[in-house]
Amino acid sequence: MGMDLELVPVPQKPRLHKRISAVIEQRIRETYRYDTTLWRTALAGLWTLSFLTFSATILGMPTGLGIPADIALAAVVGTIILAAAGHLIALLIALTGLRIPRLFAGCLLSDLFIVWLVLYGANMDWVASTVIAVLCTALGALSGIALGLLRNKRVAAGLLLTSALMLSQLALAGGGQNKPGDPGADAISDSIVKPLAASNPAEPGPYAYDSFTYASGNDLHRKEYRSDAALLSSPVDASAYIQKGWPKLRSLFWGFDYRALPLNGRVWMPEGEGSHPLVLIVHGNHMMEDYSDGGYAYLGELLASRGFIAVSLDENFLNYSAWTGIPDNDFTVRAWLILKHMEQLAAFSDQPGNPFYGKIDFSKTALMGHSRGGQAVAMAADSGRWFKDDPVWKTVTDRFQISSVVALAPTDKAIDGQQAKLKDISYLTLQGARDGDVHDFYGDRQYIRSSYSEGSAAFKSSLYIADANHSQFNSDWGLRDQSLPTGLFLDRSLIMDGAEQRQITKVYVSAFLETTLLGKDEYRGMFRDYRSGLQWLPDTAYYSRFQGGDYRTLVNFDEDRNKYTAGIGTASAQGMTWTEELAKDREDKSKTTYGVVLKRTAEKGEEAYYRVKWKEEDAAPLDLSEAEGLSFSLANRNADDDEEENEESSLAPEVEVELTDSNDTSARLPLSEIMDVLPLPHTQFTLLPWLEERVSDGKYGDPTEAVFQTYELPFERFQEVEPALEPENLTEITFYLEEKGDKIMLDDIGFYGGSTENVR
Repeated sequence: MGMDLELVPVPQKPRLHKRISAVIEQRIRETYRYDTTLWRTALAGLWTLSFLTFSATILGMPTGLGIPADIALAAVVGTIILAAAGHLIALLIALTGLRIPRLFAGCLLSDLFIVWLVLYGANMDWVASTVIAVLCTALGALSGIALGLLRNKRVAAGLLLTSALMLSQLALAGGGQNKPGDPGADAISDSIVKPLAASNPAEPGPYAYDSFTYASGNDLHRKEYRSDAALLSSPVDASAYIQKGWPKLRSLFWGFDYRALPLNGRVWMPEGEGSHPLVLIVHGNHMMEDYSDGGYAYLGELLASRGFIAVSLDENFLNYSAWTGIPDNDFTVRAWLILKHMEQLAAFSDQPGNPFYGKIDFSKTALMGHSRGGQAVAMAADSGRWFKDDPVWKTVTDRFQISSVVALAPTDKAIDGQQAKLKDISYLTLQGARDGDVHDFYGDRQYIRSSYSEGSAAFKSSLYIADANHSQFNSDWGLRDQSLPTGLFLDRSLIMDGAEQRQITKVYVSAFLETTLLGKDEYRGMFRDYRSGLQWLPDTAYYSRFQGGDYRTLVNFDEDRNKYTAGIGTASAQGMTWTEELAKDREDKSKTTYGVVLKRTAEKGEEAYYRVKWKEEDAAPLDLSEAEGLSFSLANRNADDDEEENEESSLAPEVEVELTDSNDTSARLPLSEIMDVLPLPHTQFTLLPWLEERVSDGKYGDPTEAVFQTYELPFERFQEVEPALEPENLTEITFYLEEKGDKIMLDDIGFYGGSTENVR
């Protein structure tokens, strides 16, 4: 009998793609399974890092809405990006099945990439960006974990981790040490110099003054240049100089474009009758949205109280913006706008009832600028080089006599293949050795290009300040010379106080203008020797140069590359190496002048000297009959040779100077009896030496550069040693180096003094 068989269906496994889908679905549902309370709390540390990173970024590229709005924007954007990226990465980690706190890991990786991207985009190389991003992310993560431990009542572990984090931050903040060769804050030449018998030029003068603004009235952001302006100026068309670099967003921000640039100025004017010298002040290239022209009020108020009309010009609309870049030809336009302001002020002065009516002394005008403004004022003073075909050039040159130019940490870029050359115009430049923006002493180049006719009352002077930086010449720019976030990594520990830096500026600018515009000779000695004004200056190291119409050149080393020739004479040396070399800045670029570099190689007890000798009949053009002394510029190069690595390499060289006349009568003086040779400042700009070549495309270069000090040695001091010496019949100058390894650079050897009818 047959049997019916019942077929039982065999269960089939789900298809592979369904199994995979189920696993994926389950893993997605469990994305946050391992993010316990501790790890969720620890997210606060990562969020804080994200917030700080975005805040630093937005403050370095402001929107113009104000700091509170920018920080709020940073918080919102940072939170959104961190949350979106963190959750996405957490989801991807969940798909791998890794049993870790996935949201915490996702936010950690997001922070790591955000910090790296911000730093790399701020001109920090990829190695430094990576190392700092890892350290910052680790710090944020560990601080969050410490908070999570404390919340979970694991107090001991939380406090221990918190303490470790604090100690590590203190260790990282341990920079700011003096470098070999750095003179330090108290290294002022201690040779005795009589203080000037004059009042402090930085103190307010006797004049009451008014303060007001003039403007074209179309500024969207500042009432003082709109409804509160006392005078209405005419906008100017810069289309002849700007053809690009002015996007619509820039016009939207300002309310105008390059065809209607405003003439805005802050004015400080003495009250009462009579005319006064005019001083125009021009800021540099700061962030466009962080206005700069108000940062020189400290100078405007001082100068007005001492009898000058001071005007701070608004050129913020030409400055850089992270959102709109910078207009092309901005250097040219900055200088051109100075001329247009002068044209406008001349028109104001011709209008009865105008505050400027009859108030400007057109024969006494000074231009002062900071950073790019420092270059712009030199260009404006030599305006025919760029603007001779512009109608404004004739209007200004016919009306104004520019007598003086002041440059605070100026740039010095060739424009259309040319650079300003000042002739018989007094020039003063100030530069800080800790300038993290314009880190090379570019004002020295303009100093070199300034020249004076024999007997001219004009002069040039420079002051290099060991502990000054770039930004603090402007009271509104803060302490950082680089915008955020790069500015966070600059070493600010040894930079002098901002009030002290501005005190130096007030002393020198006021004294310079009193001397060159008002003819008050009681301050002139401070430019010949800064030590005569130390009673008004903060403690730091100073290096200054001076040259005027009373200077007669013997040799400047620029005539040829034959080291055996020296102006009208010949040169020789013994016991030392000697070469004629270009003076160079930190980036190993030319300062456009040559000097002779001397290095003693002789053993102890042997003589080592460099001698310039000429025939008596060849010295007729020098006419030393009325000269008062020997002048030369010297740069201390003792710290040049890194391979020596000994303490002596950072010390000042011992130099002696000998004069010999045609009767072979000689007198020899140690230079230290006149002025000490100070070590040059050696600046580490960043918090760690390792970062020095890894920020801002490695722009900082060497820790120092060839910075000269002018030494003036009166003949009478030599005659105290040897009364028979006849300075008017000199035929030799000899420089001795006393210690093995001593190294110096000499330039501009000549003579100073002698009265002429043109010298005040």
